[in-house]
Amino acid sequence: MGQRYLRLIGANYRAACLAKSNADFINKLKIVEEKAGESMYFLDAFLEISTIVNEGIKRLLKEANELLSIVVASIKTMRNRES
Repeated sequence: MGQRYLRLIGANYRAACLAKSNADFINKLKIVEEKAGESMYFLDAFLEISTIVNEGIKRLLKEANELLSIVVASIKTMRNRES
């Protein structure tokens, strides 16, 4: 189930790559950022309610956090280019 959330991030990133302008790219990356945050929320929730330690969920949470960091850095880079 957790991988579904990360695929949602990937699908939105693919849409960002097809952006028509820098502003459109940034807007679509903001959606990716939002979906990554949502994914991390649900993965955290799964960990909290799980009766066993699930290393798979922890790995997905780490990956989502890494993707979020990359997306935020990309947004900052694009905004700096526009300035």
